[in-house]
Amino acid sequence: MSYRICWPLGVFSDVKRTTREVEGNHPVWNETLIWHLWNHPLQKDSFLQITLRDMGSVKKERFIGMATVLLKPLVKKPRKILFVNDLTLLNHSMMPTDCTVTFQAALMTYKDIEKIGDEDLLAVTAQEVAKQKLMFPSATVHKALSPKPQHFQVRVQVLEARQLMGNDINPVVKVVIGGHQHHSRIKMGNNPFFNEIFFQNFYESPMKFFDEIILIQVRKGGNWRLVSHGPSASPGHTLRRKWLGLCQPNERNSGVRGYLKVTICALGVGDQAPVDQKLIYRVDDTDARIFKSSVVPASVAYLQLFIYCAEDLLLSQSGTGWTEISLGYSQLRTHVQTQTESPIWNQILTFQIQLPCLSSYVKFRVLDCPRNRCSDEIGTVSLSLNQISSTGAEIEGMYSGFLPCFGPSFLTLRGGKKAPFRMKEEDPNIPNIVKDGLAYRGRVFLEKKDPFCLLLYGLCVIFLSCTMMPEFKDLIQFEVSIGHYGNKMDLSYKPLVSTTQYSPAIYDGNIYHYVPWYNTKPVVAVTSFWEDVGFRMNCLNLLQFTRDRLKANLDILKSMRNPRDPALLPQWEKLLRELVEDCKRPLPCMTSQPKATDLDKNRWKLRRLLLQELAQKAKQAPPRDMVATAEGWLYRLNAVLPEPQMNLPDVMIWLMSREQRVAYAQVPAHSILFSPDGARHSGRFCGKTQTLFLQYPEGEGEKDTLPAQLRVCMWLGNVTDSRDLELLRQGEVVVYAETYENQAKFKDQWGQQFLQHCPNFSDVMGHKALPKEDFKEPHGWHWEGPWTVEPQRRLLLDTDINKSQVLEEVYENQRRDTTGTWVPAAIPNTDVNGEPVEAREIVKCPQGWHVKQTWAVELNHAVDNEGWEYGVGIPPSGLPQVWNSVEKTYYSRRRRRWARVRYRDHGRLSHEQETLSFLQLVRGRPGWEYGVFGSKFHLNPQPQSRFRRRCWHRRLAPNKVKGVAPIFLLEGSLVKPQLDRIRSTRRTPPVITQMPNLPFIYCVFNKPHHYQLFCYIYQARNLMSSHVQTFQGPFIRLVFLNHSQCTQILKSCAAPTWAQTLIFQHLLLYENPQDTRESPPCVVLELWQQDPQGKETLWGRSMWHPVVWLDAQDRILPPMRWHPLVKGLEDEEGEILASCELILETELPLLSVPWKNGIYILPKSIQPTLRKMAIEILVWGLRNMKQVRSPRLLVECWEESLQTEPIRDFQTNPNFAQSALLLTLYMPTEETFALPLVLKVVDNQDFGQETVVGQATVHSLQPYFCDPWAEDYVPPRPPSTTLSPFIFQLLGYLCEKFWFKSSKDEYDQEVDWWSKLFWATGDTPQALKYKYKDYHTLKVYDCELEAVPAFQGLQDFCQTIKLYQERPRLDSPVVGEFKGQFRVYPFPENPEAPKPPRQFPLWPKKEDFPQQCLVRVYVVRAFHLQPQDINGLCDPYVILKLGQTLLGNRDKYQPNTLDPIFGVMFELSCTIPLEKDLEVQLYDFDLFSPDDMIGTTVIDLEDRLLSGFGARCGLSKSYCQSGPFRWRDQMPPGLLLEHHAKRKGLPPPLFSPEGDSVYYNGKKFQLQSFELKPPRARFLGSKKERLALYLLHTQGLVPEHVETRTLYSDSQPGIDQGKVQMWVDIFPKKLGPPGPPVNIGPRKPKRYELRCVIWKTTLVDLKEKSLSYDRINDIYVKGWLFGLEKDMQKTDVHYRSLTGEGIFNWRFTFTLDYLAAEHVCVLSEKDYIWSLDPTVTKFPARLIIQVWDNNIISTDDFLGVLELDLSDMPLPAPHSRLCSARMLEADPKWPHFLQHKHSSLFRMKNVAGWWPCQVLDGGKWRLSGKVKMTLEILTEKEALIKAAGRGQSEPNQYPTLHPPLRTHTLLMWFRSPIGKFIRVFWRRYHFKIIATAITLLIGLLLFNFIYSAPNYLAMSWIKPELRLNAPIQIYANIINAPNTSSTNSSNLTTPQQKLPAPHN
Repeated sequence: MSYRICWPLGVFSDVKRTTREVEGNHPVWNETLIWHLWNHPLQKDSFLQITLRDMGSVKKERFIGMATVLLKPLVKKPRKILFVNDLTLLNHSMMPTDCTVTFQAALMTYKDIEKIGDEDLLAVTAQEVAKQKLMFPSATVHKALSPKPQHFQVRVQVLEARQLMGNDINPVVKVVIGGHQHHSRIKMGNNPFFNEIFFQNFYESPMKFFDEIILIQVRKGGNWRLVSHGPSASPGHTLRRKWLGLCQPNERNSGVRGYLKVTICALGVGDQAPVDQKLIYRVDDTDARIFKSSVVPASVAYLQLFIYCAEDLLLSQSGTGWTEISLGYSQLRTHVQTQTESPIWNQILTFQIQLPCLSSYVKFRVLDCPRNRCSDEIGTVSLSLNQISSTGAEIEGMYSGFLPCFGPSFLTLRGGKKAPFRMKEEDPNIPNIVKDGLAYRGRVFLEKKDPFCLLLYGLCVIFLSCTMMPEFKDLIQFEVSIGHYGNKMDLSYKPLVSTTQYSPAIYDGNIYHYVPWYNTKPVVAVTSFWEDVGFRMNCLNLLQFTRDRLKANLDILKSMRNPRDPALLPQWEKLLRELVEDCKRPLPCMTSQPKATDLDKNRWKLRRLLLQELAQKAKQAPPRDMVATAEGWLYRLNAVLPEPQMNLPDVMIWLMSREQRVAYAQVPAHSILFSPDGARHSGRFCGKTQTLFLQYPEGEGEKDTLPAQLRVCMWLGNVTDSRDLELLRQGEVVVYAETYENQAKFKDQWGQQFLQHCPNFSDVMGHKALPKEDFKEPHGWHWEGPWTVEPQRRLLLDTDINKSQVLEEVYENQRRDTTGTWVPAAIPNTDVNGEPVEAREIVKCPQGWHVKQTWAVELNHAVDNEGWEYGVGIPPSGLPQVWNSVEKTYYSRRRRRWARVRYRDHGRLSHEQETLSFLQLVRGRPGWEYGVFGSKFHLNPQPQSRFRRRCWHRRLAPNKVKGVAPIFLLEGSLVKPQLDRIRSTRRTPPVITQMPNLPFIYCVFNKPHHYQLFCYIYQARNLMSSHVQTFQGPFIRLVFLNHSQCTQILKSCAAPTWAQTLIFQHLLLYENPQDTRESPPCVVLELWQQDPQGKETLWGRSMWHPVVWLDAQDRILPPMRWHPLVKGLEDEEGEILASCELILETELPLLSVPWKNGIYILPKSIQPTLRKMAIEILVWGLRNMKQVRSPRLLVECWEESLQTEPIRDFQTNPNFAQSALLLTLYMPTEETFALPLVLKVVDNQDFGQETVVGQATVHSLQPYFCDPWAEDYVPPRPPSTTLSPFIFQLLGYLCEKFWFKSSKDEYDQEVDWWSKLFWATGDTPQALKYKYKDYHTLKVYDCELEAVPAFQGLQDFCQTIKLYQERPRLDSPVVGEFKGQFRVYPFPENPEAPKPPRQFPLWPKKEDFPQQCLVRVYVVRAFHLQPQDINGLCDPYVILKLGQTLLGNRDKYQPNTLDPIFGVMFELSCTIPLEKDLEVQLYDFDLFSPDDMIGTTVIDLEDRLLSGFGARCGLSKSYCQSGPFRWRDQMPPGLLLEHHAKRKGLPPPLFSPEGDSVYYNGKKFQLQSFELKPPRARFLGSKKERLALYLLHTQGLVPEHVETRTLYSDSQPGIDQGKVQMWVDIFPKKLGPPGPPVNIGPRKPKRYELRCVIWKTTLVDLKEKSLSYDRINDIYVKGWLFGLEKDMQKTDVHYRSLTGEGIFNWRFTFTLDYLAAEHVCVLSEKDYIWSLDPTVTKFPARLIIQVWDNNIISTDDFLGVLELDLSDMPLPAPHSRLCSARMLEADPKWPHFLQHKHSSLFRMKNVAGWWPCQVLDGGKWRLSGKVKMTLEILTEKEALIKAAGRGQSEPNQYPTLHPPLRTHTLLMWFRSPIGKFIRVFWRRYHFKIIATAITLLIGLLLFNFIYSAPNYLAMSWIKPELRLNAPIQIYANIINAPNTSSTNSSNLTTPQQKLPAPHN
């Protein structure tokens, strides 16, 4: 098999390591992958899993093969290196493939890791050191993921939780996998055990799949704790038995709140799920390493983004712009700016992130919101966090990196059409264009914007050629833009010369078209304003130059596949020398640059340190592991290369047709930017010719087609640096103004007055009027000469110019007159569309053509015998719409077709010179062109011509302008003034409806240069053998510019070999030869296939640059290299061995190439060396061929073939009659030229017809090379399956006497087969010990038996090669199998020399086949099955299929489980090889719907029967004639040893009479050397048989085993559907009766009764307070077994406990079914009442005791909890004072001898004492009380004998529980009433009493005030004091004086003050 890009993946201890990708059929890595064991020693069952993948393909068959290697030899001998040669890989179905891998493994200490010298200098490694250091976050360039959907599966197994914070919680786990939710069952306690697995299948692209998030949440009482994990975050996409830290979702800084143990794996096609042989519940689980989750952060940081403004946004008329920023699932927005395309936000947006951050990109989206609809996206841009920060891991040393920083700088927005996804991207600086779109949509500025000085940049592009185009019916042109500048559709910017002139696409004579520019190359010039970023681009270009040179040297190094190539070491020295030179060149200093940002300075420091480190390493690099070392350096350079602050947008080149953008090419601006500091600081393509392959936008164009191959020369820089601009060393730049004079024809007269809807002078499309007098010269230019007529030669070139023959046709038309006679029509001669043409009599043959046959009537279609076809004329044209071949009377029109073929005259002039002569002839013509707009114009007028035009040119010459190239002054229109603006803010005031008229720039070359192209093509290979087995009619089409040639068409073959040279003579290239040597045109080799009908299909193409020789005397023939064949844009599925050279023609004679059989062959110096070789093929038979009768095998290699005799009766015996074939031929000995071996199966059908019904290709014969004279070679022999009659009878007697003798009475069944299984897996409980277990162990393989490397895929006798169709179908490409083997060795050319011995002996007949066999299939168990039911479980059962036989019982299904234990044996008879494929199928039982297939695995029984490793029946560890482990093979060990010696070609073993010694293989073996002491185990066989068995175990035979096979399903090809553990025994019936079958019935749990007597508690926390202020509790205890919460029991209540002591004397009884072998309890019950079957669950035997405080009104208070694992419980303390919380510590810090002892209750039966209770307080567990208990475990029988009731109920015995004596606190109240009163009321409520007294006092005062206030107010208003005074004295003068003033009348005197005070 051969593959394009292969890389192996190694898995050890769930950690994956990968190599780099290597091209070729025989990839060589020779690299070192390191797994760190840390403090964990290598275990005996450790294994290494190797997976080989094809990374050049994204199809389903990307998985090639896998193998598993046990590392047990390294455990026994750590200092020894484990060598594994030619390890066979297995496919999806665990069937051997043709792929092998060779490697070595070693166990080393850190002192040994110094690199050991390797003989192979070309060791290719996978940059493991670089990748491990650049994990995250760093500036790594991640490999692009495929966009094609694939099958994936995610598994999340939730095992258990520990130390969940909280008291009395009921946790449940919620798992969200990519938005799909799953829930576990609700459990109880702080350490719940779940053991539930959740599956989720995906069918989507990897790039989307690996962005999905796995969210695990643990819920308890409404609060959520969560942990998040992505499937691609861990090595190998797997977490196995990892503890995840849990935290609060809203308080992530609060720390870990518990742990959850999970197993998570993400599987793709071909991935193997990890095999976990450990018990689900292990009490000795000491691996407590916590997986660091991204949601449980190590640290929290804040990322601030200062969004200042944006510019160049294209908003709608009523739109408003705002920015949305996304980081992971967080989104922030700026405020809205209305109606401005340059909004200023000036906002700071802050994200809270975790370090490391889960998301690696910050995405910016600018939206347009017209009329409040924010759905219009303007543009997007993504900012990589890896590019703006560094962890310091990129540098070895003390470099600490830097935090994220950016700006002030712009981010370029992109939108519109998107580019198609490509797997490979040459430039790492443009990863975001693929995601964000192609069109420029503006820029966003981050950080505060200071005034920038904008510079005027000039962009100049010279278009040299455009080839390999499809057919375009319309004229095309190219547009060049940078940002908005140059975009002809955006009229708001100043018009620039950004487009080429319209041109047609001309046929190149083969299949492609090209643009006929010839010596006149179009030029565009675009000016634009941008910021000065030259300092930043200089640094980037200098680093890019270093990277490019390293990559170029590395590619040359990788192409040298021969380690003995003499050019290898010089190339390595050149690589080191140039790398040191480039790294020592200093980068421009950023610290002194005023414009440099913080990011510039940080990245400059990072890059500088990296270059220094690489220079130091390059000086010290030894000449070994060269490719590996260089790829590591390149990987690290790519990591620091991207520049995030790229202010300059990329240059876009668009191919336009009909004013629509069709295809594009994107050029990074920095790659063409000019720097005045020198060429190394300039872009790598600045001023140089580069080849661009245009692409269609996403979803457009035809698949696997390229729009065009474009060669351009580009320059970008400050216009002040363009004074001496000279892009090419040759050519003159001219500028023309252009207008077209139009005329129309009316009544045979031409004139402008007849024009309609067209101006007299117009543009090329005739849309816009362009009179000559309206043209004005631009600023800085002047007219040079008058207007002249210039024929547009590119429009005049006929599409026939490159055709060798042309078919001409003329239709003769007639009409029926009134008499019914046919007469000539009004237009007698037309084309097929009815347009008038010249009569055939006057049609002349053009110059340079000739006609072999004259005009003839075409009769090969539906016409009458004269060629006429008839129809009814329909007005107004009078032409029929339908033509018929039969004449009717009502038909009015008829026509017939005249045709002839004209051929081109091939004279002395070459094709290019004929073209030039044609162009020279055009110059003397008047310049008129005839035709219509938008189509092809003709030189000569046609009869139907009604329009003509001619082109007027006027040349522009620049004024003498100093400092700027004149072409950058061509701004604005030439016709009328436009609104010339440098930058436009909106497209509002100027309404420009037409495109401006601009001048055209050309670069004219006067002298072409002639070249010769030699292309040496040898061979092509297909790397995807399952897709195409043979190429039908393969040939190579070589395309170079607009020329192409084809090789000879070969017959159908698997690896077409042409060995041909293609020569192109007199090629015209107009550039200077120096420019051509620096940047030659690209050579494109296309592999095509031609079917028998002549239809050609493209298979793939390969592109590279030829070697250019300007002097033929210095020419060195270039060696041939393998080049990839690419399908479409990314799929590499083949390779081609070829080389090309381009030679400048001089006066020297042309180079000669050998000529043979009409073709040029390869020069002798590069032809492969041939040697006579012998290929010996062991032909065993054909398998699984359907609908064949008498097939035979045809072997083809090179030009030789050989075939077998047909199989006469294929249905009864599919083996070949002959055993071996010998094919001698001359074949290349070099691996580069290795030829494949093709196997074809030809079936003889009826009437002698022969059909190829299947074929296969052995792409490499290197693995089969051998030394035919080797002395130790043993030819493979088939196994002997017959015995002599005497031995057969003896075996039958022994079998009847011993093997079937029952031994139940003689042997105590304390062990069974399951004991052997658990001994092998290491999960044997310590309580179950068996002193003779070393005699009865077996081997448990974590993989298929075929995958064990020691057994060579069980194909040591013959290999199985899959047969395919020539064109395989995707559903079933495999049509059969071939069983055989190969040997290749040199064969002497001298016939007299001795011939080497044959490697495969010629057997007279293949005896004993077909073979009748008895097959026993033992299906033990399955695990991790794919759920099939809606409840996330399935009901699996087993079905066996062998041929037409089906075994299995549908009713014996295992309900509601994903890990069923079957323990069943199937016995069936079959005929091998007719029935060789055993299918083990697992189905899901459904009651109503059809059963669903879970998965299937296929076992090739024939391979096991034929294998020399004894795979038909595994060797037991001991030979027991009786007992539970009896010998089950048909032959005893002595006879097996004799057969093994015979197969190895050894003499039979000779045993001594006593049987204690044997002479075998030239050595004598003693039994004492194997048995140091006499064995004490019972039922062992005789000494002879034991010694023979010991010797058999040393021969590497298959031991007694259990294999783990992966299940697969057709619904998800290649996806692991689960595992099944099983083994198969095969017993040929001719060997006699087999031994007794093994009883593997599943163990049944044993029923126990647990009795727990709660005696008392003490020191329990007191929660409540009594009336006497004492703390008091009403204590009771409840308990239950974990998983049996329904059987929860409680004691009575001990009321009013003042000291925390409670006395109960209460008995709990629990019934449990316990499985001692697994330390688990088994519960079988229905989940719901309507459930059909019970669900069996397993959980640990864990007793939970809780202490509670009883409350009448409120809920009870939790006081403490005690959890005891009955299988490993701490022993109780004899006294309460010795009881402490240290007894329950899971990971005690005390020394081992001070740790508390543990034991199993099932072993002790009875235990009593004190245990501590705990409670969670402040996030920590503390002691909250002690409980005294007696625990007793009884079997069901013992429980019936010693019956006891619950609590204190009857029968109250064993022991008798008396009611507890409790002190009543009620009598204490009568002892001291005063003291109790004081204690109750004063001491406890004194604050309340004082407060009450104060309140009463205040109330009394308030009452007194309210009571007195009314009386006081009444007395104040009425004034009652006047009555109490003395009578008023009235003076006379007052009464007698009536005229007295009024003032005196009010002066009443009261003698109140004179009254005495009243007495109380």
